Amino acid sequence: MIHGIKIEICCGTIEDCICANEFEVDRLELNCALELGGLTPTVTTLKMAKKLTNLPICCMVRPRTAGFVYTELQIENMMQDAKELLCAQADGIVFGFLNKDHTIDIEHTKKMVELIHSFHREAVFHKAFDECEDLDKALQTLISCGVDRILSGGGKCTIEEGSQIIGQLYQKYKGKIELLVGGGITPSNIKDIAANAQSGQLHMTAKQTYYDDGNYVAVDRETLRKALKQLKG
Repeated sequence: MIHGIKIEICCGTIEDCICANEFEVDRLELNCALELGGLTPTVTTLKMAKKLTNLPICCMVRPRTAGFVYTELQIENMMQDAKELLCAQADGIVFGFLNKDHTIDIEHTKKMVELIHSFHREAVFHKAFDECEDLDKALQTLISCGVDRILSGGGKCTIEEGSQIIGQLYQKYKGKIELLVGGGITPSNIKDIAANAQSGQLHMTAKQTYYDDGNYVAVDRETLRKALKQLKG
């Protein structure tokens, strides 16, 4: 924690987890395929990360790229993935279900929250939240579903604009749900984002694009070091 702000690092590989563990951060979000926005990681990757790091790890459960309106078969797949990751000691599950009109899918959100809470872990609704037209109403719905935390960029085109929306929502609903701001945080804007959001939690990848017969994204030590240095001021 830096100046009372929790830092969560979005990781796509075991190497990303090890890299993040070297710094003053508080939590990891484990995915695979960060180039696609982050998909469900393997149980093996989670188990290795738990052995090689000392940080809480929340796992993404997202079976495909694109939107967040899923078929019944995909939802069943997500529930089973979540259960296996929880059995492998994931500290939380990151997920999102929307209806075709981009409102919260209450039925499946409640089912996922119930599953996660049966393991006494954290239920985190990801940036599918930002796709909702009425963020205030969506947030109230997620509170009623028992969600512990929302990852959001504020539903705006830029994180600078979005973080101000997060700040407004945080002031209105603090104490009822956690708000984790993320989506485009860099060393150059991290201090402003933290000040705007006021929610005391930041989510970032500190990513760089690498090449190995094709492009891929990974956590970059120097970018992360610069961002945390800026936050410390």
